[in-house]
Amino acid sequence: MSQTTTLNKFYNIIGGQSVPSSSGDTFVVENPANKEMKLGVFQQSTEAELNQAVQAAKETLPAWKNIAAPSRGQYVYRAAQYIEDHAEEFKEQLILEVGKSYKDADAEVIRTIRAMRFLAGEAERLKGETIPSWDATVRGFTKREPIGVVGVITPWNVPLAISAWKIATALVCGCTVVYKPASITPVVSYKLMEAYESVNLPAGVINIVTGSGSVIGNAMAKHKDINAITFTGSNPVGNQINQVIASRGARFQAEMGGKNPFVVLEDADLELATTHVIEGGFGESGQRCTATSRVILLKGIADQFVELLVEKVKNLKVGDPLNQENQMGPVAEEKAMNEILNYIEIGKQEGAELLTGGYRLTEGDLSKGYFVAPTIFRGVTPQMRIAQEEIFGPVISIMEVDTYEEALEWANDIEYGLSSTIYTNDMEKALHFIDNIQAGFTHVNMMTMYSEPHFPFGGIKGTGLGGFREQGSVGIDFFTEWKTAYLKSHS
Repeated sequence: MSQTTTLNKFYNIIGGQSVPSSSGDTFVVENPANKEMKLGVFQQSTEAELNQAVQAAKETLPAWKNIAAPSRGQYVYRAAQYIEDHAEEFKEQLILEVGKSYKDADAEVIRTIRAMRFLAGEAERLKGETIPSWDATVRGFTKREPIGVVGVITPWNVPLAISAWKIATALVCGCTVVYKPASITPVVSYKLMEAYESVNLPAGVINIVTGSGSVIGNAMAKHKDINAITFTGSNPVGNQINQVIASRGARFQAEMGGKNPFVVLEDADLELATTHVIEGGFGESGQRCTATSRVILLKGIADQFVELLVEKVKNLKVGDPLNQENQMGPVAEEKAMNEILNYIEIGKQEGAELLTGGYRLTEGDLSKGYFVAPTIFRGVTPQMRIAQEEIFGPVISIMEVDTYEEALEWANDIEYGLSSTIYTNDMEKALHFIDNIQAGFTHVNMMTMYSEPHFPFGGIKGTGLGGFREQGSVGIDFFTEWKTAYLKSHS
């Protein structure tokens, strides 16, 4: 892969036109593996540009929603094909901009294509019901209609796939979009726009505005013509947007933090379990809401598990992800790196035993980037901050219990409720875990981050707001409203 040195300037795309920020301010995006490499200049937009984007989406809405739904789905399907045809370009951008390993970038591109293709098919399944009336001369039925103009706010850690499935769902439902990507990783968002431009999506159906979340996100939440906002990001930001948008009665969908438990019972396959802990905890440098962050072990297998895990972690290759031999890249930015290192110090102060890692990697060219050594703590208890708060980095906490019942209790002793895993061959305990774990989705003998686009995705407790799931056939619920029709003939 080539390290592109040309610094491109990106503008907001509003109604199909390139629009600069009226402030004249811009910001630069860098490669987290090599901060000397700059990837693009972006608009630090104001509320004025957000208002223009909403107006464009509002004006485009009537024509877009009146296109036959299957035809709307074809735009999404063809855009997915464009991504598949240019897959290496999308992977390279994820590697350069997010710091993903080649394996993780490849997985995100595949996930994006699969999600878009499934959602394109949902355009043919926007069905209602025909329901019998008490009046034999009345015919009654229900139909779905688009919610209207939708604000889409996406995170930096999975910038392509999450943006793709949110936008695709909105489009097949007949909504128009105002899209605000994360400021750390906006280049790949323009690659997604490129896919839609290649299939001649009508101007104004998707409008992209870059800039500060506190400015653009807050303006979205307040805007009377944005009928709904779908958000993925941190709990503080999500809760803030929720308060503003709830005050005007608009619809809100939020997927936020996770502190996902990985329970290992005494009959588990330890070789496979340790491999999946590493992939779940250190894949994408632990920067996933579905990452494995708490490993809860039965004491009978704890020493054997820990020895095997630490040995494998010490052999992980960490470095510039442009080298495909490296298994883990940098974290996304300096701020994130410092927050992770601060949590590591907190873990030490709380009395957890640091088994490996716990520091910034600065040897050779690693000094140019934001690399944190994969870190494991042992002796972690539920009261510790590193057991309760989302670190969002390559840090795993090992917790040890006497019984399965205690493991389940500790797994649920958290404000979040996104993903979870249990490793066991005892199907009675596996089914009990499925029924009693407080999580939006769960796994048996699998990684915490495993998901497929035709299944619902989302969390409970402090993870999710709004009561709507993403992906799956239920993903369309957020973007549509029901209309009931009664027909009576007087002839």
